Amino acid sequence: MEQVAITRTVGVAAGVFAPGHIGELTQIVPFEMVDEVLAETGAVQRRVRLVPARVTVYLLLAAALFNGLGYQQVFDRLCAGLAGLSLLRPSGSALRQARQRLGPAPMKALSTW
Repeated sequence: MEQVAITRTVGVAAGVFAPGHIGELTQIVPFEMVDEVLAETGAVQRRVRLVPARVTVYLLLAAALFNGLGYQQVFDRLCAGLAGLSLLRPSGSALRQARQRLGPAPMKALSTW
């Protein structure tokens, strides 16, 4: 019996919020998909922020999984793989503001994929 190997090339985000750093959600919802939805809905941040739009999307996805926790606690779980790195921890207020900046359009668009 002949064996066949299927391979594919996957782009990987760089930096502190790379896949693996914001949890296993990047394996289920690839960052390329999130970035495309952010671009389509005009929700890409216009300046560098403590909580980028991409991270806000993953925060909201994780918040649905950890619905009994506050945003800071959910953020801590997303960044658990970063133990030992000097990561700034945004306040609950900063995370709520990130959610408000993002708006509902990206999450609605993501749900139709």
